[in-house]
Order: sequence, then structure tokens, then C-alpha cells
Amino acid sequence: MKKILLAVMASALLFQASAEEAVWLTSVPAAQAQAKSENKIVLVDFTGSDWCPWCIKFKNEVFDTPEFQAYAAKNVVLVELDFPRNKELSDDLKSANAALKARYKIQGFPTQLVLDKDGKEIGRQVGYVEGGPKAFIAQLEKYRAGN
Repeated sequence: MKKILLAVMASALLFQASAEEAVWLTSVPAAQAQAKSENKIVLVDFTGSDWCPWCIKFKNEVFDTPEFQAYAAKNVVLVELDFPRNKELSDDLKSANAALKARYKIQGFPTQLVLDKDGKEIGRQVGYVEGGPKAFIAQLEKYRAGN
């Protein structure tokens, strides 16, 4: 009986942990629709996920933290626009990402754009910035307050 109870508790904890993981979309239009319906901002991360050391560092130190994921779940619709060197992307996704890179005049990685629920750019961060999730969340809050 104790083993069953422990198994149920462990399953519940795993489900709760996975439920709080951030969900990253790959479509800005889908993210904008979701942001509009949920009254959230959109965070678009332009990244080179498998080759850019600063992108990887930012992901590990900010995006993958429980603190950021909990904040994002309540306040942000996340979009990852990836430009990998070794990971395969569909041709459609490559084209869409390239078009958005050109549209927003992205010059380097990582670059994070913040869009309001209507798709208007309200913030931009270029390059790696120290301070972990607290500093990044504080910056996102400034962008949100400007709306």
C-alpha cells in the first residue's frame, strides 16, 4: 500500500513539474492570437540554439529556470525563432523565421523582442544580459507597464 501511495505522489509531482514547463511556439501569428485572447505580451526569442554560446547560456540561466517559467505561464506567450546549424527545421519554418528576422531587422543572436497583444514591438534586448531570471523578469515588467 505504501508503494502505491508513493507512486501516486511521485506521479503527481512529476505532472505538476511538467505542467509548469514553458511552452514555446514557433509561430508569431499564433502567439499574437493567444496573447490577445489571454491579455498577455509576446516574447520572441531569436536564437541559434545549437551553436550560439550566449543563446545557450541565456536559455540555461533564464528561460529554463522555474522562476521564469512560472512568470511566463501567467504573463507571456513564448515564441522561439531558431536558426540552428545542425538541427533540422522544415523548409516552411526556415522561411517563416527568415522573413521575421528580416522584418524585425535582427542583426545578432540572441535577440529577444517583446510585442504587445496587438503585435506592436514594445521592447527589445540584444545579446546576453547578466542578472538571471530576476533581472529579465524586471525588464519584461517594465515593457508590460508601458502598455
